[in-house]
Amino acid sequence: MTDSATLLWEIRQDLGSVEQAIREHPYVKAVEDGNVRRERFRFFCGEQFAIIGSDLRSVALLVHRSRTQRSREFFLKVLQGESAAWEALRPLARAFGMGEAELLSYEPMPMTQTYPAYLAWLASYATAAEVAAAFLVNFPAWGANCGRLSRALREGYGLKPPEVAFLDLFATAPPGFEEEAMAVLEQGMARGAEPRTIKRAARLLQGFERLFWDGLWEVSQR
Repeated sequence: MTDSATLLWEIRQDLGSVEQAIREHPYVKAVEDGNVRRERFRFFCGEQFAIIGSDLRSVALLVHRSRTQRSREFFLKVLQGESAAWEALRPLARAFGMGEAELLSYEPMPMTQTYPAYLAWLASYATAAEVAAAFLVNFPAWGANCGRLSRALREGYGLKPPEVAFLDLFATAPPGFEEEAMAVLEQGMARGAEPRTIKRAARLLQGFERLFWDGLWEVSQR
């Protein structure tokens, strides 16, 4: 029987090319080079407003569906992070001329919303182990790009630290995140979660993460 550490290693090996594509995405490089016009950052803010709004509900459902104290505590911490991000998004949006009315009226793009749509599916139907593994694979790549964007927006676009707090929240995983997620994965596998479906959840969520950046890159070039 495959143990949780071996399974996670296999998943990361299988998805190495996808992670590389995310971490080396041309959208992030274009921002670092100052080649994205300021008005185009409204797309990032508007898409994230829709994504975080959906993810808050999805993670709350994961807390509700948790069958063990360990998974409940893990998802509750993730939910607290999403709640903090929901508040921190406002200063970033205002830096690019988007107040509450503009965020509420923004119409999201299909390509960039595949991630929250799939997370909503996972929250409704998947095991805690599947979601924990998907987060373990996805969060580092997303966080690395957020860190790069934060630096680029401060150094190249003149944003202040409070305005990039949304990005900084994700740039570094909270203390104990990986250990707690691994514990949920291990517990889930011990309770019968299937490695095949765990791998599928990680593969799809990471693929939809890539589509998010692809969508931003496409619209930023218009």
